[in-house]
Amino acid sequence: MPRQKNETLTIRTTAEIKDLLRQAAEREHRSLASMIEVLVRDYSKKAKLQPSAASQNAGEN
Repeated sequence: MPRQKNETLTIRTTAEIKDLLRQAAEREHRSLASMIEVLVRDYSKKAKLQPSAASQNAGEN
């Protein structure tokens, strides 16, 4: 079953970071949002991070 996306994230960043993100997304043929998800998931794997139980249960309603 696909994950339901029901959370919003808004960030402020520099033009340089936004440009680098755009370049990375274009290289991977992804949207900016999708690229951010990939980067966070990759970092989480490297850092051995796991979602909290609360965040995993939030989508069950």
